[in-house]
Amino acid sequence: MAEGQGADIILIRHAPVAGKGQLAGRLDLPADVSDAARIAAVAARLPGTARLISSPARRCLMTADALFSGPTARLDDRLWEQHFGDWEGLSHADLPDLGLLDPEALADHRPPNGESFREACARTVPALLDLAARPGVHVVTAHAGTVRAALAHATGSVAGALSFQVAPLSLSRFHIGPQGHWSVAEVNWQP
Repeated sequence: MAEGQGADIILIRHAPVAGKGQLAGRLDLPADVSDAARIAAVAARLPGTARLISSPARRCLMTADALFSGPTARLDDRLWEQHFGDWEGLSHADLPDLGLLDPEALADHRPPNGESFREACARTVPALLDLAARPGVHVVTAHAGTVRAALAHATGSVAGALSFQVAPLSLSRFHIGPQGHWSVAEVNWQP
């Protein structure tokens, strides 16, 4: 991408969490990067020259290492997953039933001792905007919440972003034009 043409941000959700079945959030759990065919398929979609950035979470770093040989990813603490507080580590079956929350209420719901999705967006989006301000291609290994935060910013709807599925080891691509306008090029691409 030439100077003055904006930036592309490619967000890759980390590979599946090893020992699935629990809400990971801020728990620093490893990834299962044993599916060499899927890793290779995602890697084949990535540009050879890009700035590499990662959440500091072990599962994100393991995914970055599996996808790239060579340069180490720069870490950004703002890219951590949403903090689910007291719900961290619970099995999905043991999570409390929130009933029928409308999308805005869901975006504002804060688990005990955690953060809401809206708060996670307020933390994460500035990191993405910092990348968008630098022309070129940026590849980020992060979390479903990070991808949804980018979708919230691009679409102008924090609540609406919660409607998107973001599978492990999926790729989502955003283009930022020279005037700073975001567009969604693809979401949740999987091999």
